Amino acid sequence: MTLSVPLPAAQAAPAEAPNRIFQGRDLFGLQYAADPQIRPDGSAVAYSRRSFDIMTDRGRSSIWLIDTDSGQQTPLVTGAGSHSSPRWSPKGDRLAYVSTAEDGRPQLFVRWMQNGQAAKLAELLDAPESLTWSPDGKWIAFTMFAPDSKQPLGEAPPKPENAQWAPPLEVITDIVYRTDSSGYLKPGYTHVYVIAADGGAPRQLTFGAFDESGPLSWAPDGSYIVASGNRNENWRREPVNSELYRISIADGAITPLTTRNGPDTNARVSPNGKHIAYLSFDDKFMGYQNLELYVMNADGSDARSLTASLDRSVDRVEWAPDGRSLYIQYDDQAVTKVARVTLNGRVTPVAEGLSGSALDRPYTGGEFTVANDGTIAFTSGTGARPSDISIARGGRTKQLTALNEGLLGGKTLGEVRALEVKSSFDQRDIDAWLVLPPNFDRNKKYPLILEIHGGPFAAYGPVFSTDNQLYAAAGYVVLYTNPRGSTSYGDEFANLIHHKYPGNDYDDLISCVDAAIAQGFVDPNNLFVTGGSGGGVLTAWIVGKTNRFKAAATQKPVINWASTVLTTDIATFMPKYWFDKMPWEDPDAYWSRSPLSLVGSVKTPTLVVVGDQDFRTPLSDSEQYYQALQLAGVPTGLVKVPGASHGGFTARPSQSAAKASAILAWFERYKSKPASGSQPAP
Repeated sequence: MTLSVPLPAAQAAPAEAPNRIFQGRDLFGLQYAADPQIRPDGSAVAYSRRSFDIMTDRGRSSIWLIDTDSGQQTPLVTGAGSHSSPRWSPKGDRLAYVSTAEDGRPQLFVRWMQNGQAAKLAELLDAPESLTWSPDGKWIAFTMFAPDSKQPLGEAPPKPENAQWAPPLEVITDIVYRTDSSGYLKPGYTHVYVIAADGGAPRQLTFGAFDESGPLSWAPDGSYIVASGNRNENWRREPVNSELYRISIADGAITPLTTRNGPDTNARVSPNGKHIAYLSFDDKFMGYQNLELYVMNADGSDARSLTASLDRSVDRVEWAPDGRSLYIQYDDQAVTKVARVTLNGRVTPVAEGLSGSALDRPYTGGEFTVANDGTIAFTSGTGARPSDISIARGGRTKQLTALNEGLLGGKTLGEVRALEVKSSFDQRDIDAWLVLPPNFDRNKKYPLILEIHGGPFAAYGPVFSTDNQLYAAAGYVVLYTNPRGSTSYGDEFANLIHHKYPGNDYDDLISCVDAAIAQGFVDPNNLFVTGGSGGGVLTAWIVGKTNRFKAAATQKPVINWASTVLTTDIATFMPKYWFDKMPWEDPDAYWSRSPLSLVGSVKTPTLVVVGDQDFRTPLSDSEQYYQALQLAGVPTGLVKVPGASHGGFTARPSQSAAKASAILAWFERYKSKPASGSQPAP
């Protein structure tokens, strides 16, 4: 028999010692803030607090309240189910929200703040979205999916009683019949509804074989709502074109306010009802086009852009309470900002450092709202922390939450450090960052992972990323960049890849790798590359162009543009905006830009990773690449993430951690020992 005797406390290993480095299990402990809604009087912020359940391996959302003076937090709607979309009534005495607490179906609730009582307003058949209170607080408008019947195509013979027959045929006739977020679509359309704020049956305002979308905006007198949609005959084939419509509350009469060829969206009626602000551009069928802030008269006349000279795309807009200016959100050189815009077009930043909801990779983003006293509530983050809640008031910014201090305060994370780069192609400045391994020692040599963003029209920033932290914790320097085509640097920079992606991104990315090596602590004999979506495209493109990398992992890539266009859920968009012609009209253009065309030159061991429910860059493309690499004798593997869509690739923490672990294991398989010339730097 062995007797176990505990060591004295002085000799025991510290409990936290094995866990000071960020690891896969920590993904379950992360939390982040989203959807900050500041009370009209500026005294409090209601927000969605997102966390993860280790037993169900899924995210969940609760609603919390923060006092803006003291920072004190109060749980408002927690417990079983998911609770989201908090929206204040005009007086701030009630809070509308969506909850799945009762039976798992999203339902609309209102909470009376004085006594804490809450009530479900109605039994809704589908999830309500774009909740918006009427100015008098008596009504709530929202959008909701309305099922519709399909016309049959033929019929089966009569079925005998109790017979066990196969399921009926599925008939598909729409050009968009599935989406990455929803899978195969049910027949029906999304319409606008209103419901009394104290409960009752919802009233449908819009009808027909068209979709409407939010955000919704009420007229100050409550007589109409403005929504976005496309009620043109050919709307199914016009993915970018949308108009603004005035919808009468009294009788549902619909009046078009815009006729532009291009998107008209995010309408906001001014506080005095005389103007409507919205986001738009004239569609020139470019790969990328800046959304500009427009203001027009309430009847749709005299539309003018306020941000034409900004050369940045506007993501959100809100009127200032006095109606004399507006607040906008936009990305500027990889930093997300909120700015005040006067009616003569003067732009003044008032907050920056916003952070979004993407945890796995460091994409730009964020959300904000404005109180009647001008206080701005927004989501903020850093390279070391996911999104928290901050406010900007009186020229000062104050962070109100620190949701991850309990988890990350005791961790040694990888430092995010900016890297200056000029492209070897044309000497343009390229933004790049390094994530250094924990306990970094610049006198050592480290292997490097080049991690490439997707989009391709998107941007990384100096914000938190679980993938990059896991890679750094495994001893790698992680390099991430914004090559040409990235957003937040202006229209011209983004469109350098118009009708030629992937192109000179390769030069930008390799220039970033060379700049990282020049720092002196990267081992040039241990270079690795990965990226997802557009980053998967560029990963496969890179290994077809060079053998510098020891191994690669292409995640959810486009491999064959012709097959992708014919299977993606954005088939109406991709050939129209990213190519000049259809695949059968110009097959050479599609082939010359497809990484599949370079397989004969690939020598780099390349892992292929994809969600098996990906309808954006479908599974079939990844399988083509895997099969091609196998036939070419290139070491490869295929990793499928069960149940994962393109956008939900890392939604479940276990899969996100396992995916990063699989990529690291692949890289470790091919990592070599430091060469004799790779001694510690002086």
